[in-house]
Amino acid sequence: MECRPQSSRLTWLAVAVGAGACALLGRIGGDARWLAALGRTIFTQGSIPTGVPYASSPSVDWVNVPVLGELVFHGLQLVGGDRGLLLAQVVAATAALALLGLGMRAYDASDAACALVLILIFFAALPSFILVRAQLFSLVLFCATLLLLRAEARTPSRRVWLLVPVIAIWANLHGGVLVGLAIAAAYLVIDRLRREPALAGSVLAACSAALFITPAFTKSGSYYLGVFKSESAQRGEGMWAPLSLHRPFDVVFVLLVIPLLVFAYRSRLRIWEFVCVAALAAMTLQAGRNAIWLAFFIAAPAAHGLGKRFLRDFTVSLRPLALCALLPAAFLVIGVVQTPKQDGAGARVRGEAARLAAGKPILADGVDAEQLALDGREVWIANPLDAFSRRDQRRYLDWLDASPAGDVLLREATAVVVTRGSAPQQRLERDRSFRRAAMDARAVVYVRIPSNE
Repeated sequence: MECRPQSSRLTWLAVAVGAGACALLGRIGGDARWLAALGRTIFTQGSIPTGVPYASSPSVDWVNVPVLGELVFHGLQLVGGDRGLLLAQVVAATAALALLGLGMRAYDASDAACALVLILIFFAALPSFILVRAQLFSLVLFCATLLLLRAEARTPSRRVWLLVPVIAIWANLHGGVLVGLAIAAAYLVIDRLRREPALAGSVLAACSAALFITPAFTKSGSYYLGVFKSESAQRGEGMWAPLSLHRPFDVVFVLLVIPLLVFAYRSRLRIWEFVCVAALAAMTLQAGRNAIWLAFFIAAPAAHGLGKRFLRDFTVSLRPLALCALLPAAFLVIGVVQTPKQDGAGARVRGEAARLAAGKPILADGVDAEQLALDGREVWIANPLDAFSRRDQRRYLDWLDASPAGDVLLREATAVVVTRGSAPQQRLERDRSFRRAAMDARAVVYVRIPSNE
């Protein structure tokens, strides 16, 4: 009897739902515009600048590794502005979900289970899907690496050498390459080494070397070390903050990922997979930014375990499925047509801040500092924060936390841009050295009051 191939209609519908929701809800997050600002400088000058050219705080010792990512972001910003960045995020999120779907079906998970797990993964890691950040490159490359590793675990072949160019390209785009290299190393050492020691060792050595095929070459290690030793990472602030039950997105992640972990465990993980899950879970507890990697890794085994126990394949006719697909299609069209949602100060307020600064560096909080840098304005400090001295990072984070230790930055500041309702804005309202000069729905500009007034 001929075996009919299983349908994947629900799986692709779930991918379409994710794409539509990403387009509709997407917005430009922090850690995005600085890449475009640096990419513009590199493209204009034809060389990589020393340090961060748009910030007055010293950064001459910083090693710039993700140059390719900066140039890509510059191209996206140049061609489509914020809409170009948003479209790139939609493409990356859709590709990641599609690769996850392929990995689930290769894991022999049922169509219904694949679709449900994809939807759960999307909502569990919602910020990573809808916020445009430098991480968008890693969304696709992590899923591609995972798909390759699991294919090799099932049927070992020479395709494992594809890991080397993937790591080389990834290293020039985003620091998330370290996570990809870690799971590749886990597979090669724990699973492949005992069967093909020479091959596994050679591939691992080549992948490790590929990490340094960047404009910084042997200095690339200093870049990664600087990221992990940054003040934000040491304090556990911002994207380095640990999971917390006081943040709604973290609560949703925990509630959705725990049952997925249970189903993944029931699918009988291989030893290297179990080690990766344990390591990624520990990384997620330490820094919530790693939640997306844990969710991606357990997706396929969770779908397999869920399909075996509850959701087996069932037939869905094409007509109702097509009707259901109209909704994500509408979301996608609306999301692409609408003006991207913007956080931070608008153009008028940023222009007023530049006028009041009179050529001096502007002190601004995260998103505003990046946007001012993209405008071609000089700021005191901005992302990437690890490019600056630990002392300046500490002062800036203290100021963002509205700690008195951060007031030292205000002594030299002429114009300050802060988000409305933020802790720094509330502190500036009580500071008699500054007055409110301009504002819009998202941000406020303060200017120093001359001493003779």
